Amino acid sequence: MVLLESEQFLTELTRLFQKCRTSGSVFITLKKYDGRTKPVPRKGHAESFEPADNKCLLRATDGKKKISTVAYSNLLRANMDGLKKKDKKSKNKKSKATQ
Repeated sequence: MVLLESEQFLTELTRLFQKCRTSGSVFITLKKYDGRTKPVPRKGHAESFEPADNKCLLRATDGKKKISTVAYSNLLRANMDGLKKKDKKSKNKKSKATQ
């Protein structure tokens, strides 16, 4: 997996979308990232590690090529204001109607 800067990630993501436009899929995942590169030990005393900033790890793949970048969650949260929340009540009504 290749860790890219934000601008490079966006250009590569655009290429993936254009490549998979006619056939194929692009999978994007988002994960909280605390900056650690080593796993947390299971036993013993755990180190108290507090990240200075909240970061997110963005990954994209088309099954063959994988790209990723790290972005600040505050920046993502500020620019995703157009998204709508799922209506959980309508999902429950549909499942009750089918029974």
